[in-house]
Amino acid sequence: MASPWSLSGALRGVFGRKTIDETTWDDLEASLIGADFGPDVTEAVVDDLRQKVARFQTTDPADLRRMLREVLEERLSKLDSTLKLSNRPAVVLMVGVNGVGKTTTIGKFAKFLRNFDRTVLVGAADTFRAAAVEQVATWAERAGAQIVRPQQQGQDPASVAFQTVERAMREGFEIVLIDTAGRLQTKSGLMDELGKIKRVVEKQTEIAEVLLVLDATTGQNGLAQAQAFIEHAGVTGLVLTKLDGSARGGFVLAVQEQTGIPIKLVGQGEGINDLTGFTPHVFVQNLIG
Repeated sequence: MASPWSLSGALRGVFGRKTIDETTWDDLEASLIGADFGPDVTEAVVDDLRQKVARFQTTDPADLRRMLREVLEERLSKLDSTLKLSNRPAVVLMVGVNGVGKTTTIGKFAKFLRNFDRTVLVGAADTFRAAAVEQVATWAERAGAQIVRPQQQGQDPASVAFQTVERAMREGFEIVLIDTAGRLQTKSGLMDELGKIKRVVEKQTEIAEVLLVLDATTGQNGLAQAQAFIEHAGVTGLVLTKLDGSARGGFVLAVQEQTGIPIKLVGQGEGINDLTGFTPHVFVQNLIG
């Protein structure tokens, strides 16, 4: 079954013709732009494909489909999508603007790790929103993870992070997921807070990953909102949520190429088991059909 964000429907007309002609190229370009690849990536992909078609002197649209798969997979595979979680404890900071699904993603990530029998401790360090603490606690419980809550309302986020790592080291937890604030009064205040959390954690152990959560349905707008995290937070990987509600599968490649940061996890539904590791080959097969 084609994914809702699949390009295969839009491309059916492109690859359903008897031969490759200029209309094929126009329609392919329009399909890629429509799928949120962005103009630069679209142009680069189409140029690459034109060269390949000329080199192999083919006029068969089936060859073009295969080449498109190969080109996209090759571009997506340039960055390493492997999660680096070999430290014990492996501490992961989860960052992102409010509204992208960060808190629910933490719960889904905890469940993903529990499915591999890893012990997981969640730190509720988004102390600026009381609702965030309750929400992450609910999701952690559903995932079978333990949680460290603030000891009082408005507790310093860095001290919650410190207590979380301290407990993980004391009790032998394998992986620590720390929720962080997505909004403060000022952008600089938010980045200062993240910097403080990082320093406090690094006094105890190194940080394994800083994962930035992005909402795929917001496309380029979401990326612009998240730019401060990319510039200041030392982001090591991207998590794309809500891909199921997006016809913008191309954003996956566009965001990786624009940021130079690998996609490590993708969320494709509302359920607790709907977050998976990112595999370029599987993604491209789903995207192109």
